[in-house]
Amino acid sequence: MSRLKERYLNEIRPTLVSELNTNAMLIPKLEKVIISVGTGEASKDSKLMQNMTDTISLIAGQKAVVVKAKKSVAGFKVREDMPVGIRVTLRAARMYDFFDKLCSIALPRVKDFRGLKRTGFDGNGNYSFGLQEQLMFPEVQFDDIIKTHGMNITVVTSSSNDKDAFRLLELAGLPFAKGKN
Repeated sequence: MSRLKERYLNEIRPTLVSELNTNAMLIPKLEKVIISVGTGEASKDSKLMQNMTDTISLIAGQKAVVVKAKKSVAGFKVREDMPVGIRVTLRAARMYDFFDKLCSIALPRVKDFRGLKRTGFDGNGNYSFGLQEQLMFPEVQFDDIIKTHGMNITVVTSSSNDKDAFRLLELAGLPFAKGKN
């Protein structure tokens, strides 16, 4: 069993039951983590696109999928079925492993990191934030990267409101910025 899942069952869940004063089955939990990258100019270069896909797959521990455009948009110079992004959805054990690695290893390695903004919630208990580059993850070797790129990470919880989801993520170890931002 993953270290974070074990901590969720033994510490976080009982704490949430007492704080939220509700049924134990209604306590929020992590459902999935989605890592996505918009490729931009890399969609025209297949070697760079493959390198980005391999990097995200390495970080996630699961094969990433190339997302293709559904429609042509002349203003963005995008044609139908053109690769426009990379995405991977993590659930169960891989999700807990990635989330634990993100909180305990990757985010503390970010230079001048003051915490994640508290404004990334969507109103339904899901939290999204962006990272500027992929070099903070221990699996990524600088020499193997053609071009650095950022990524968007969305944490989907079973909570229906932001307050409960925030408390869950805070107890799980996601480092939020101090104060109100």
